[in-house]
Amino acid sequence: MSTRVEQRRRTEARILTAARQLFGEHGYDRTTIRAVATAAGSDPGLVMRYFGSKERLFAQAAAMPADGPIVGSPAEIAAQLTTALSEKLAEEPAAALAALRAMFSHPEAADEVRSAMTGQQRQVAAQLPGEDAVLRSGVIGALTLGLVIGRHLVRLDGLDAPPEDVMAVAEPLISALTKDTSRRDTPPEPRRPV
Repeated sequence: MSTRVEQRRRTEARILTAARQLFGEHGYDRTTIRAVATAAGSDPGLVMRYFGSKERLFAQAAAMPADGPIVGSPAEIAAQLTTALSEKLAEEPAAALAALRAMFSHPEAADEVRSAMTGQQRQVAAQLPGEDAVLRSGVIGALTLGLVIGRHLVRLDGLDAPPEDVMAVAEPLISALTKDTSRRDTPPEPRRPV
């Protein structure tokens, strides 16, 4: 027999799962407490009792989950980043998608996404060699964000390929970006217009 605390945790988890799905599909403005309650098999009063407001429900549902600490050599960092990206491509990251969709209409969501991305970018940059480590970690973040948005929200042609095919293209880019490119023995040839 389950206790009230366990029942409450299960109900809160169902509500958060439903909220992530609905915020991810419909955005903040078009998602209602009533719709979340219905999808969770609950009632609106209970949602409000547990979360207090739509804003607080959104904040918990859309909190960007951290990928965890990223540490090691440039090759190890590249491997960790490609593994995290591969997982995001294989299965829709519901909380991240809810935050990404809502960030275009709600500054709080944009701040949440920016804070999560910046935190990871700074962590990676601090371990990468080279003077342009912050720039390269920013490009890695933009590549990751672009692939997740392109695959799960925009549904760009080609990005519906199996995750391993997408990663076969993305992994060498991430790997190259983790290496120090600031020290070149010979300057690159200028590009000529085609």
